[in-house]
Amino acid sequence: MSAVFQQTFANGMVLLLERMEHVRSAALNLVIGAGCNQEPPQLSGIAGIVADLLERGAGSRDSRALSLALDNLGVDYDTQLGIWNMALTASALAKNVPATLELLADMFRRPLLPAKELPSVKSLALQDLHGLEDEPQRKLMIELRKHYYPYPLNINRLGSVEGIQAVTIDDVRAFYDKTFHPNTFVLSVAGNVEWEPLRQQVEALFGDWTGQTPAPPMPGENPAVHAHLSKETAQTHIGLAWPSVPVSHPLHYCALATSGVLSGGMSSRLFTEVREKRGLCYSIYTTYERQKDRGTFLCYAGTTTERAQETLDVTLHELRRLAEGIDADEVQRVQAGLKSSLIMQEESTSARAAALASDWFYLGRVRSFDEIQSAIDGLTAEGIVEYVKQFPFERFSLVTLGAHPLHLS
Repeated sequence: MSAVFQQTFANGMVLLLERMEHVRSAALNLVIGAGCNQEPPQLSGIAGIVADLLERGAGSRDSRALSLALDNLGVDYDTQLGIWNMALTASALAKNVPATLELLADMFRRPLLPAKELPSVKSLALQDLHGLEDEPQRKLMIELRKHYYPYPLNINRLGSVEGIQAVTIDDVRAFYDKTFHPNTFVLSVAGNVEWEPLRQQVEALFGDWTGQTPAPPMPGENPAVHAHLSKETAQTHIGLAWPSVPVSHPLHYCALATSGVLSGGMSSRLFTEVREKRGLCYSIYTTYERQKDRGTFLCYAGTTTERAQETLDVTLHELRRLAEGIDADEVQRVQAGLKSSLIMQEESTSARAAALASDWFYLGRVRSFDEIQSAIDGLTAEGIVEYVKQFPFERFSLVTLGAHPLHLS
């Protein structure tokens, strides 16, 4: 197990490091509580605009100079937006981490947020939003979350046309001033980096940062309502959502294994029973989404209009049949997949940096490799079935996109 270091500074900022001596690279995750949940409803989409503008100049460098400085260091970077957080991820050679951190500190603490760049950023945001019409599967899953989750979990991260069009540069700067504060800031680093020099540099770059990001609105109960999006097409897209457990729950790994049994490759149940044996759909999968206070299973199937209702009926049958039992070889397959992912994560600085930040956000601590492996090794058919019985597949939210609505059997 690589050494993991952590420190919480006086201003509330958290620094995490997993030292990986066997690599020559390093990955950095800068995560802050400037997610979609902080958006004013009339400015839906502003968080994504701010995320884009962070890259368009910072400190003494304009957009071109900042890009050139990062390129000269060989930094591969990106900004990502979530409901609760905004993240800037970067990877570079370990020896370039100090210089990279100085640039990233400018981007988080001293972004230029240039007014001249706003029109092009808004144009790109609107293009991405309009592009949903050409991506029905993506559009369906956004609508499924919108109808299943309560506010703010149901926010469309792409925003709205009206919200994006309404954003001004004053709004952008006000959003930044409101949300970019150290009390929600987590910097996670993974790679061949020494702890003490990193800690000292981070304290020098961020230690005098002050301010408090407002507490986010807390979500209520899931509304779990049904909806149909009418579209004259030969395809029908089906989305299902139902409750599960959060990542902190003792049965979290059983829920994760359940997802693997249903949708973990070409030998999984849904792929085998719905797609291969009956030829009902061209795509089907489940995913297990975890929040601090809840978990959710999402299921997607894409099929023809003529076979849509049959696809839904058979899918529901397979979901409910899981409570009747699971074979030992299914458990072994899931364990192999989870261990493979765990081992590959341990060998990737980017994956480890992301895991550090995720663990801290959801659990307030970092899980060790041994803890996760022990939980995977402890999975049994009986334990997975017990999870399914304790948290049965019911209270579905059904959202469809196609010519005709469907009904739950």
